[in-house]
Formats: sequence, structure tokens, C-alpha cells
Amino acid sequence: MSSAQKQVWEGAIPLQIHLHESEVTTLPPPPPALVFFSRHTLPISVLAPRIGYLPLLISLVKPHFSSTLPPGLDTVWFDYKGIPLKWYIPTGVLFDLLCVEPERPWNLTVHFRGYPSNLLLPCEGEDSVKWSFINSLKEAAYVINGNSKNVMNMSQPDQVELWDSVLKGNLETYRRVASKLKLGTSEDEYTENVSSVLIKSPQSTGDTDVTGQVKTGRIPVRLYLWTVNEEFDDFEDAPQIDNWDKVSYINRPVELYKEDGKYFSLNDAVKRILPEFFLENSFVIEGDTDINQSGEEGERSSDPGSSCNAAEIAEIKFVRIQGIEPILDIPFSWVVNNLMNPEYFLHMCVCLKVKANAVQ
Repeated sequence: MSSAQKQVWEGAIPLQIHLHESEVTTLPPPPPALVFFSRHTLPISVLAPRIGYLPLLISLVKPHFSSTLPPGLDTVWFDYKGIPLKWYIPTGVLFDLLCVEPERPWNLTVHFRGYPSNLLLPCEGEDSVKWSFINSLKEAAYVINGNSKNVMNMSQPDQVELWDSVLKGNLETYRRVASKLKLGTSEDEYTENVSSVLIKSPQSTGDTDVTGQVKTGRIPVRLYLWTVNEEFDDFEDAPQIDNWDKVSYINRPVELYKEDGKYFSLNDAVKRILPEFFLENSFVIEGDTDINQSGEEGERSSDPGSSCNAAEIAEIKFVRIQGIEPILDIPFSWVVNNLMNPEYFLHMCVCLKVKANAVQ
């Protein structure tokens, strides 16, 4: 167990949750619910875990607003600056994607009426979140092993214990149960010089020679792509995402491979997933097809057959994973083994600056 893995599991986001004004039936309106600090304190005084999901906070938030709600059936959902938040995306990923300049506490609005079923998949509370998690785990197993048998054959007690470990942030229990699934992703032999992972650095322009071997493996990746035309140097100046149409959701496996004397970096992985922006890398290994969650508007996968008139029509402005911007020449195997989510997907938020003369 690495210190980075522990930090991922302990990572959390302070929230300030407001009730939407249309649902306030009392004067004065209720104060916002402050959701911050630790999993182990009383309700309403907890951080929203990065690896968790917003519907899992409903039992903490609802009592705070229940006395002021209008009559009717509760259908709870959250928004940020008017953007309905997709409940099946981990909370940390939503924060990394929508708060380019981190906001603490993160101010969200909760709704108990008017569920936007045209934008969000139906959610029936914790059960929906649990089965979404299990289905993602099956997808990951298929990418890694070519089948989902180990997940499909998981005993009911193991399934309950695995989900409970995610709910409680118990990494030791999770590792013990998850080891039975035999979902090893890759060997990481480059852990000696990774302290700089927490520091953003200029974009790497190529591979770095190292000594050692990287075991070839297929990595389940969910990439959230946001492209901009404007140049910006500071996050506070970056154009904001104000609707989901500005985000491309790409669900594509990455195959780790190694050339003599070189390792496969995070920079290589991004270019491998987005060949339409980096033509010199526009090759896809046979079987590297997209695996997409279906039935929700606004989600699309990039076309590996896309072409452009220049070798690179975009530059990587930043890659954010688990709240950090790793240096782009870090070995991708280290990123996978230390920063993936419990369902074995690596969630990557990527911002590209598209060059002005690029024609797609």
C-alpha cells in the first residue's frame, strides 16, 4: 500500500450545500448545509469523499432542509452553477472538472423536486450508486482480463464487504477483498523519483530513457475532455464549463507498452487516447474500441479515425487526476497503480488548447 493510495482514499472536499430558492417554503430561508471535515464525526460535519458519489450524501443533507420543503415526492439531485451534476461520476472528478480554479468550500445547490430526467440517468439512491459501481467494475475487469468472470462470480458477502469498504473509506478491507478479483493492472518499477508528482511541470515532449521493464497491460480509462481556443496562464482566467456539451466523455482502454530503453508516460497515454489531436500518435491497437455508458445525452467518444492537417493540432494545458496535475513525463504505470478509483478506472480530466489554425 503506497502513501499515494492512502491519500487518494482519504481525500475529501468541503461542501456548502444550498437549497434551491424555488423549493424554499419558509421565511427566513434555511442556512446552507456545511459538509466538511471527517467521515467519523456527526452528520453534516463530514467531508465529501473524493472517491464517493453525491447521492450518498442525501441522508446527511435531507434532514437539514426537510422542514422547509414543499409537499411532494423527493427526487434529489445537485447542481453547480446551474449544471446538473451526473451522480455516477465520482465527486472528486466532478470537482476537478468543473472547478478549474478550486473553490473551497465547494458551493452546490440541492434540489428535491424537478428531476432533470432529460439530462441525468434515473437515480434511486444508494442502490443505484452501488450497481453503477459494480457495473463499472465489470467493465474494468473486461478491459484488464478480457472477461468479467471474477466480478460476476463474486460471493454476496464479498460484494457487500467491498461496497461497504468504499462507503467507509476502508482501504485495507478493500484491498483484501479486491485482491480476490485478480485485477492487477501493471507493474510499477519507477517509484523512486515520484515526489514531484504533486508539482505541475511543463509538458513533456518525448519519452525519457530509464532502466527496467514495464509489464504490458490494458488500462481502463475514463477521460473527460474539455477544449478551449483561448490562451490562459492562470486557472482563474480559464474559460468555464457551463454545460455538459462542452465536455467529451471518452471511455477507452489504454495498452501499456514499452520500447527499448523507454517507458510509457502520462503524456504518451493522453496522446494515445486522443489521436485526432495528435496525428503522429493516431494508431489504435486492434480491440481498442470505446466502451460507453449508454442512454445519456451529452456523452460521446472521439473517433480514432479522425484526421487533421497538422501533426499536432492541440497542446495539453493540464491533466488533473485526483486533484493534482502530475508531471506529464511520469510513468503511466505509476499513475495507474496509485491514482485509480476503487472500480479500477483511472479518471482523467484533460484540458486541450486547440491551435487557431487547426482544421478538424
